[in-house]
Amino acid sequence: MNPSIILALLTRYLLLYAKNPVRLFELFFWPIVQLLMWGFVTVSLQRQGSGSFPTYIAFLIGAIILWDALFRSQQAVAVSFLEDVWTRNLLNIFAAPVRMTEYLAATFGVGILRVVITGLVLAVIAVFAYSFNLLQFPAPLLLAWYANLMLFGWALGILSIALIVRWGHGAESLAWAMPFMIQPFAAVFYPVSTLPPWMQAVAVAMPPAHVFEGMRGVLAGKPLDGSELLLAFGLNAVYLAISGVIFGRTLAYARDRGLLVKVAAS
Repeated sequence: MNPSIILALLTRYLLLYAKNPVRLFELFFWPIVQLLMWGFVTVSLQRQGSGSFPTYIAFLIGAIILWDALFRSQQAVAVSFLEDVWTRNLLNIFAAPVRMTEYLAATFGVGILRVVITGLVLAVIAVFAYSFNLLQFPAPLLLAWYANLMLFGWALGILSIALIVRWGHGAESLAWAMPFMIQPFAAVFYPVSTLPPWMQAVAVAMPPAHVFEGMRGVLAGKPLDGSELLLAFGLNAVYLAISGVIFGRTLAYARDRGLLVKVAAS
């Protein structure tokens, strides 16, 4: 891979945010609204109940912040591709000497920046609004959680653009729907044990489920199970490989059938 090409593509995507304040508004609006809405819902429930509600509030706030990492990383890949479709720039990229690995690496870079920026904002709001300190978790553990969620988000993003390339504009809604299609199985806001048996079997195969289960365990004072993290990394490697193969074959098929021109020119 050529670092200069990756940097050039990354710069282009960042300039889209710099030149359009509405994009920056979108970057912050939804995660902040989600955090405030669900946070105040649980505060209201706490005032009407008793017992271990403070612990459940911590579960929810932590889950919202970590879930945003998966969502933002997936969006960075899928929406960056759609930006090139909407601006009729996709054919220019494919005509240039740009490898798909370089193109994807640039979108991964966008994802990292989006996750860092929104994560910092949400962490600060959580401290002041709910007295929840994300830094209560050890830094290596927090980085491992974020890495797993971003890797899975990238795999979903690659799969999203593969489906868009294959099925055209009719599949664009998948760029936003894909993360929420797996959310019930990822056990973001509840333990895996809450799910029916067949859904538990699917959840075990989902890297995010192991991250969120680990987070709840740490907040509940349980010892960390390192094997869960290793399993999540292993699953992510499998999903990235599968999504990469699907994208590569879909791209080759689209080039042979002229689908790429239809997507880029529509």
